[in-house]
Amino acid sequence: MFCMGASDFWQESCFLPRRGCFLEGAQIVRRTVVSDQQDRIMRLFIEEAKEHLDTLENGLVDLKSTMKDPESVQEMFRAAHSVKGGAAMLGLDSIKTTAHRLEDCFKVLKDGPVKQVDQTAESLFLKGVDTLKDLLGRLEGPFGLRNEEGEKLVQQVMPVFAQLETHLNKLASGKVQAAAGSGTPAAPTAGAVPANFAVEVMTLLKEMLQVFKEKESAASRSELTAVCVRLYKLGGKIETWQNLVKTARAAIINPKNSYKVLAPLIIKELKEAGDLVQVGKVKTIVPSKNLLLLAASPKPAPAAPAAPAAPASASKQVALPAEPKAVVKLLLKTFNKKQLSEIAKLLVNAIKSSN
Repeated sequence: MFCMGASDFWQESCFLPRRGCFLEGAQIVRRTVVSDQQDRIMRLFIEEAKEHLDTLENGLVDLKSTMKDPESVQEMFRAAHSVKGGAAMLGLDSIKTTAHRLEDCFKVLKDGPVKQVDQTAESLFLKGVDTLKDLLGRLEGPFGLRNEEGEKLVQQVMPVFAQLETHLNKLASGKVQAAAGSGTPAAPTAGAVPANFAVEVMTLLKEMLQVFKEKESAASRSELTAVCVRLYKLGGKIETWQNLVKTARAAIINPKNSYKVLAPLIIKELKEAGDLVQVGKVKTIVPSKNLLLLAASPKPAPAAPAAPAAPASASKQVALPAEPKAVVKLLLKTFNKKQLSEIAKLLVNAIKSSN
């Protein structure tokens, strides 16, 4: 029969608490690791969701033009779908619900017979995106997104989505005709724009000027277009103001236009237009000829005379941008699946041979 001595008992009794502390410490470490992983996943979701929001806002700021490009509409649908999927995995119900309703509405544009949209559809879409942006902003904040906050915002925006779907269906059936937008805009009604409109415009223009001072890149141009979206929404339903902002945005997204040329012209015209809105002279707001030239799509160069015909099998020459994401988008638009498959094989072989 084994008999534990006093010294043995003392050692065993001292070891047990230490073992309990060790197990408790291991659990704390595991919880810390899991928490860090969750934080990284959440940060990644927020960053990706912001990119998708940029896609939505850039497409909605001139939805009539966006509708002419089915791939752009498809891209907006995918952006809403991606935010919905990420939010669902993280259990962010309010963000998932809002993104899902946006996805439903973009699906009507993508698959339905809606050929033209009007200012009402554009405005309702922007309200939905604004709610999604608000939810993400709260999620990123120091206190996170509380369930009751999210539910309240969702309840507020649900009637907007219902109104949007009804309006889109009326546009599709022809019961509502999209406004051509060529008529003379009416003067702004009371409350249509902020009382200190010119001051708020200057605040946004100061932000824009700071970005213009940065190095020219796809990222900085994206920041500039985001400011344009905010300027656009600031103007309520003043079509002349919104048309000027759309023209400025079109000039900004053209990579051939340098910031040195864009900055003084755009800042000056938007500042003057903001002052005109402030005093109620909205009918006099018109983009200058120089701004219209910068916003115009570059015309293709004339064909060289007497150039020898290229063989039918010759590959199409494509000028690739510096940004990898932009390259992918350009390739998807330029080549079919078979050509892309061949390009991928060539790239793999080239990488292997260079090692």
